[in-house]
Amino acid sequence: MSDTATLAFEIGTEEIPAFDLKRATEQLAELVPAALDAVRIPHGEVAIYTSPRRLIAIVADVAARTEALEEVFRGPAAKIAFDEAGNPTKAAIGFARGKGLDVDALERRDENGTEYVYAVRQVPSQDVAALLPEVLRGVIDGISWPKSCRWGTTTEMFSRPVRWLVALLGDTVIPVEYAGLVADRETRGHRFLAPGPHTVASADDLVSVVEGAFVVPTQEAREAVIRKGVAAIEAATGFTADLPAKTLTEVINLSEYPTPMVGTFDEEFLKVPEEIIVDAMLMHQRYFPLYDADGKLTNKFIIVSNGDPAHEDTIVDGNERVVAARLYDAKFFYDEDLKMPLDAYVDRLDEVVFQEALGTMRDKTARVVKLSARITSAAGIEAAEMRDIARSAYLAKADLVTSAVIEFTSVQGIMGSYYATAAGEAPRVARAIAEHYRPRFSGDAIPTDIIGQVVALSDKIDTICGLFAVGQAPTGSSDPFALRRAALGVLAILEETGLPISLVETIDGSLIIYREAGLQFDNAEVRREIIDFFVTREKVALRDVGVKADTIDAVLACGIEEPIVLARRARALEAARTENPQVFDDLATAFARANNLREIGLGTGYKKAELTEVETALAEAVATAEGNVAAALADDRYADALVALAALRAPVDEFFDTTMVMDEDPEVRANRLKLLNRFANVFAHVADFSQMAKK
Repeated sequence: MSDTATLAFEIGTEEIPAFDLKRATEQLAELVPAALDAVRIPHGEVAIYTSPRRLIAIVADVAARTEALEEVFRGPAAKIAFDEAGNPTKAAIGFARGKGLDVDALERRDENGTEYVYAVRQVPSQDVAALLPEVLRGVIDGISWPKSCRWGTTTEMFSRPVRWLVALLGDTVIPVEYAGLVADRETRGHRFLAPGPHTVASADDLVSVVEGAFVVPTQEAREAVIRKGVAAIEAATGFTADLPAKTLTEVINLSEYPTPMVGTFDEEFLKVPEEIIVDAMLMHQRYFPLYDADGKLTNKFIIVSNGDPAHEDTIVDGNERVVAARLYDAKFFYDEDLKMPLDAYVDRLDEVVFQEALGTMRDKTARVVKLSARITSAAGIEAAEMRDIARSAYLAKADLVTSAVIEFTSVQGIMGSYYATAAGEAPRVARAIAEHYRPRFSGDAIPTDIIGQVVALSDKIDTICGLFAVGQAPTGSSDPFALRRAALGVLAILEETGLPISLVETIDGSLIIYREAGLQFDNAEVRREIIDFFVTREKVALRDVGVKADTIDAVLACGIEEPIVLARRARALEAARTENPQVFDDLATAFARANNLREIGLGTGYKKAELTEVETALAEAVATAEGNVAAALADDRYADALVALAALRAPVDEFFDTTMVMDEDPEVRANRLKLLNRFANVFAHVADFSQMAKK
């Protein structure tokens, strides 16, 4: 063997779940170099290759031996390590023992006139091939899986049973042991096209041997193959494929030798709502739908096969049979559901439990109707829209007990919209039913109009308030009811619509509805927790867009509870601070000085007749700012309020530069402190600038 060689390590398994494989690929890129570095094995670049049945690491330029190492550790001062007679103390003995040396082996070294004891330890060079079995076994154990299993009589845990191991340093086998297997030089190919075993002569050959056995060994390469095949199909058919990122990622990691093919289903099924057909294909079968030039769904779809392309007709026929069965079910359920009007399903919501302590979905529907009425009243929404909101809230969850949604859960709301239209409900009601789950994730669109927006707010706020009331608030990284996502949805709707309602008052209204329904809880405590929860979500969102933490704290210090008010004020303050950094930094410092000196007990009733010229200028500036700030806040013109505060910079700077606040005369001192109290009070409803002055 030369001084360096390539290391190849392959873990062969049963098919690993797609998203687990993606995470494992990312982990290996960190685990392998870290494991080698931990035992000081010199190496070059690490490349990771994976497919559903294998995890491969290829490491370039692995040295034959580790480098010899001299480790030097400084210990206590010599006067502490040895007594006056030169005998080692407990400090020296303990230090030597901790480094694996006899105390006699300690050295003394002078450093700038102070003598210290040192432990010098020689670490000899080691044979890398002898170290690798344990290192590579550690890599296997280090991979974290969402779910693991045992198999056979072994005790090891892995995502799926491990069936073979390959470990080669150059052309030498590294005997890694795991789950009753010992690594050798035999790999496996595609399960059907070239199962193997296939002998690997040296580490440099592993990837080419795998590729020759009909395995595309990287996610990037498989994606490229799929996209190329899809593009060819689009060119041949004139249609356009929809490739959602999540489904594409899954398909990439479900096949070792992907081949896109075209399937067809009976046009009769196009009478079923498009969403349910797409759900059947994407979610259940991982097929990609094809659309015509007008964006209409066609009866063609793309299959990504892991089989032999030579048998395309057989593969397509089998998949078409599967699709036909799914679509037949969808059409049957849809036709059956249409035999009853949508409102006939509302009473059946008693069959669906929302949450054990909070009752059924029928109970939730009743609460959402009541909360929607409170919101419409508070927002001053006109009567015609109020009727549509009430109707939408009543029907929003009705499709949960329809056969189509029970079978195809991702189309809840959407199917309700179709059933509402078929039953003659108003178009805005039908649209609100379809959209009331929005926004479903960060960046998703909010409901189109006020009808859906109010129902969405009511639904999400009812869920949050109820679950907090029964002690099911999110904890740490655990959020089983997706309350954080619901809260962000509420904030997005309020932010984008400017709906003139108070979130805090809406929370209060929701808690009242729960109490009226007989739910018992500590209202004050739950209310505080919910408001804090929303404020925290808003703080995170503000930090994500670049608002500084101390800017947010400065606004919150004024007792702000409304997240939307917090957002508007914090953004305005951050913008003003960014555009005029010197003005606002100076103002923050001036406020902090005034805030530190003021004595609240003295009040603000200073004697004008006793003010100096500089003090009078500050007093007049404060009076002007009070009026301007109050008027700006009343009209929600926060930026103007900040401008009014900025006007105080010059007079307050002049005041501190020329005035001794803590004058020896107690009356003069008290008068000046009262003036500072009034100066500080101007900021009370805008921001606590002392938060921004902290370093």
